[in-house]
Amino acid sequence: MLKFDKNLLEREIDFQTSLSGGPGGQHVNKTETKVILKWNFESSEVLSEVHKGRVRQHLQRFIVQDDYLQMSSAETRSQHKNKKLVFELLMSHLEKAFQPKKKRKKTKPSKMQKLKRLQSKKKQSEKKSLRKKPDY
Repeated sequence: MLKFDKNLLEREIDFQTSLSGGPGGQHVNKTETKVILKWNFESSEVLSEVHKGRVRQHLQRFIVQDDYLQMSSAETRSQHKNKKLVFELLMSHLEKAFQPKKKRKKTKPSKMQKLKRLQSKKKQSEKKSLRKKPDY
């Protein structure tokens, strides 16, 4: 798990606002409540090269223009809440990307599983053999 300074990360991020659709009546047409987060993670001082690779691999659907990560939020009518939501979304995705993968434990099928498989194969074989034309 990677530990880094959220304040330093927040300084690297650009927040842009735009008009948002959805509920709000006429208020929607005159206030910019949608928040777009843009982060050039390739030139980030917060992440190491290894972590940049993990971001590139796990958050590929958010990457635009090669090395910019872009997310947006327009869930609420408040610009401040949307800014907080989009930052929390980024943090949750980063946490998932930096979690180490679990090692796969190799297992063998039990004797009973092998026996059941062989029995089902034999049953299927008998069923197929009964469909053949009889030999005279």
